Amino acid sequence: MQYEEVLEKLNEYQREAVLDESEACIVNANVGSGKTTVLIAKIIYLHYAKVISYEDMIVLTFTNKAANEIKERLMGSDNSVLPENLQGFGTFHSVALNLLRKKLNIEKLGYTKDFQVIEQEEEVDIALQIIRDQKLNIKYKNRLNKRLEQALLIEKEEERVSKYNDDIFRLVQLLKDEKIKQNKMTFSDLLENAITLLDASEIEPKWIIIDEVQDCDRLQLEFIDRLKKGSTRLFAVGDPNQVIYSWRGTSSHVVYFLKHRYHGRELSLPINYRSSNIILEAARPFLETGDSLRGVRESENKIIVKNHYNPFNEACYLADKIRELHGEGVPYKEIAIFYRTQNQSQVFEAVFSKEGIPYEVSLKKTTGDIPVLKWIIRLLRFSVNHSDYTSGIFVLSHKDYGERFKEAEAVKIVKGQKIGVSNLYVKMMEFTEKCSYIKDTKDLYEYFEIDKYIRPTASAYGEDKASIYKLLEIIQQYISKSFKGFMEGLRDFINSSALYGINIFQRDIDNEEDSVKLMTLHASKGLEFTYVFITGVNYGLIPLQARNEEEEEEERRLFFVGITRAKEHLELSYYTNPEFHRAMPGESRFIRMIPDHLIQKDAVKSEGVNLQELKKEIQKSIEVKKEGLREANAEAGAIESKEDLGSEKTVEAKKVCHKKYGTGIVLKEDDMMIEVEFENYGKKEFMKAFSELEFL
Repeated sequence: MQYEEVLEKLNEYQREAVLDESEACIVNANVGSGKTTVLIAKIIYLHYAKVISYEDMIVLTFTNKAANEIKERLMGSDNSVLPENLQGFGTFHSVALNLLRKKLNIEKLGYTKDFQVIEQEEEVDIALQIIRDQKLNIKYKNRLNKRLEQALLIEKEEERVSKYNDDIFRLVQLLKDEKIKQNKMTFSDLLENAITLLDASEIEPKWIIIDEVQDCDRLQLEFIDRLKKGSTRLFAVGDPNQVIYSWRGTSSHVVYFLKHRYHGRELSLPINYRSSNIILEAARPFLETGDSLRGVRESENKIIVKNHYNPFNEACYLADKIRELHGEGVPYKEIAIFYRTQNQSQVFEAVFSKEGIPYEVSLKKTTGDIPVLKWIIRLLRFSVNHSDYTSGIFVLSHKDYGERFKEAEAVKIVKGQKIGVSNLYVKMMEFTEKCSYIKDTKDLYEYFEIDKYIRPTASAYGEDKASIYKLLEIIQQYISKSFKGFMEGLRDFINSSALYGINIFQRDIDNEEDSVKLMTLHASKGLEFTYVFITGVNYGLIPLQARNEEEEEEERRLFFVGITRAKEHLELSYYTNPEFHRAMPGESRFIRMIPDHLIQKDAVKSEGVNLQELKKEIQKSIEVKKEGLREANAEAGAIESKEDLGSEKTVEAKKVCHKKYGTGIVLKEDDMMIEVEFENYGKKEFMKAFSELEFL
């Protein structure tokens, strides 16, 4: 590895950051400034120029994907680098997990090395079981997750007084004891237990390197603080303008905190290599800090602002637009559509499927979202850990799968009081002894007689069985890649699925797959595309209705992230009829925050007409017309009809043609609106002024 070649490819700001050897260096990396490039260059420089072994580095990321990218680039550039050399590289939780398993004295806290990782949902299940068993008085159980989280933050004994006069703090202690008894840890337990044990350990990395440091919450900052000892140096890269997870406890002040906590040097990466200068100028009003954005890419492509009547109209427009772009040679994978909420993808999926547009949806749907797989995972967990009473009770008392005992019966069976009545319980208890006969996941399916327990007569049987086989295939692949025995590999898989989830439907996007990418603004972070369409820029969607200034600021940062994913072409759109709860008609103020000279408006906008104002004017003209008719009729002695002249009227057999929907029958119309039923698309409503309908 010639690290000099790596340094030569960096600009002066990137090189300064890589060569810096301060005790702590915090790098403000502007969007598109080569953050990942600098991070990897720093690791390579330290390893090859300063002879720091990878084992003496802790590299912390926020996603498994980011950690894998760093590992793959290091191993790809040097065949001598092995996975075991990079065990300190990973997400905060996976690094904490590795430390607890291999380097920290976890037995001191009452756990064993083969503890299981559980999701917060399961922690709530354990808590509810404790409440029932101990007959605790706990109020607001529907918010138990949040209440436990808040109670755990209170450290001083004298402050542990419930404002609801219930047993919440007793529950917290009983829950902690029960998790130790069942040998389980939540994600937050991984960090908290590592923090507790690091003080007394001799672990002292030479370097801590952190990606996306602006996303750190309280526990993660404390974890960093415990790792940083003596001569340990810190290198952190982040962008305060991209703090979009404040609901998770992150803050835009993290960079400031770290700089002053460790008397660090602050550097910046000011040059954006991704987006055109017009896009960067459009993004500046949404900057959280006063930093400037400097780009190197010139372009004459202005920001396009489009108005669509509703999401369906927009989806049809985008299908045509994408087909046109692809015909001009633009790969589908260079086109992305962003929205604020996940349910907005449905109309795009439906239209693109019908129109033959290849697409992928970024959607985190894991085993926990599919009932039969959630049941299977719990079955495996109890089988490898007989102290996992909660999972055992869940498996035996599930209303749809297994033997479907009542919960009270399941509790007695799992606690050894009624062993002989459940064949499935016996199989789970004997699993660790008989697993030597299990060579693959097909044997696993047959051992547990899964067919018998997933309702063969139910309508969902075929779908459930297919999902299980898909999961077992993933487990088999995981175990074979781990180079471990079946049981150890299975245990690792169970923990991995809790930490990262198993995307059973493969609905996470593949950057190399030639398909249009559909995703929320949150999911777009870290990605880039030549063409970006941000849809639904209506108040109530972008931005969502904010309860306070902090939420409003986060919505601005989120929009900033979306804008700056675009390299060359950016199009923003809003709806006259948004069709989403709490979304208001008309353009969001975020569009109005972009300087006019950067925007190329559509036909309606270019004439300076606001659709909402136009709608009011049309309605006003209708009222004037009706008033004039009334006066004329009165003068002629006519009796004014009781029917409202502006009301809807039925039209018989009137046909229209639309360039997208084809031929349709007019169902009803008034002076302003028209409703048409099309053969393949159903009923559609249009404003007459913008309907593009041709009467036949």
